[in-house]
Amino acid sequence: MTSADILAPRLPSPLQEVADDRFARRGVRLLLKRDDLIHPELIGNKWRKLAPNIEAAAGRPVLTFGGAYSNHLRATAAAGRLLGFPAVGVVRGEELAGRPLNPSLARCAADGMRLHFVDRSTYRRKSEPEVLAALARAAGAADAYVVPEGGSNAAAVRGCRALGEELRGRADVVAVACGTGGTLAGLAAGLDAGQRALGVPVLRGGFLAAETERLQRDAFGSRRGHWSLDERFHFGGYARTTPELDRFARDFEDRHGLAVERLYVAKLLYGLVELAAADRWPRGTRLAAVITA
Repeated sequence: MTSADILAPRLPSPLQEVADDRFARRGVRLLLKRDDLIHPELIGNKWRKLAPNIEAAAGRPVLTFGGAYSNHLRATAAAGRLLGFPAVGVVRGEELAGRPLNPSLARCAADGMRLHFVDRSTYRRKSEPEVLAALARAAGAADAYVVPEGGSNAAAVRGCRALGEELRGRADVVAVACGTGGTLAGLAAGLDAGQRALGVPVLRGGFLAAETERLQRDAFGSRRGHWSLDERFHFGGYARTTPELDRFARDFEDRHGLAVERLYVAKLLYGLVELAAADRWPRGTRLAAVITA
């Protein structure tokens, strides 16, 4: 029995059409791809990216990376508890080591993840082989299987290809919020030739196009599918929100009875409303928004 069997994911995730006049008046149908319903603890794209990496780890400890509010760290910690493998999280910000854990990191610790805090300069160099090896030794996980920050590597991208395959023939444009680009890379590869994928980055920096293409080359050997990015809706960067975004998210919740996660999903939906108002898509477009958390 594989780890995927034990975790019992709900696949394919539901695709729900919602009536929203901001899209309907432009002739656009809004569909929600409810990846947040795949698993109660390994939510959305985290399940799709982690499952193939857990299989590759084959029971070894898993070492991974994230910031103080990382959904990826939480999902990895939960998977370790559910499947019985040791999980180690390298956390950006050495200054956090002497402070009470925030709710996200406290949940990681409660699930059995061993947290190792590092300074931000070292964290930025974590992909360098010698730095990575030193970090693993310092965290007591020299023999661990390493999963990159956000869970995005070739295995994860191939896992996310199924997301696109589940949407073949069911949408014209599929939009997803992006942190590290792995979900977009796999999604675009799984879609049909006539479909388009749109990524909405939640970080500043303009680096995601090159990173998404690199991930596709690592996973498939070349760029795949038709995808693009719109980098205008990050609201200041990762883990940043504004009163305007919070008002938008509350309004969307009231309209549709859907809890809207603020760091990824709210930015995606806000961007789609703005793009619809600007007539980004022709009338008759089926627009699917991937709800990842």
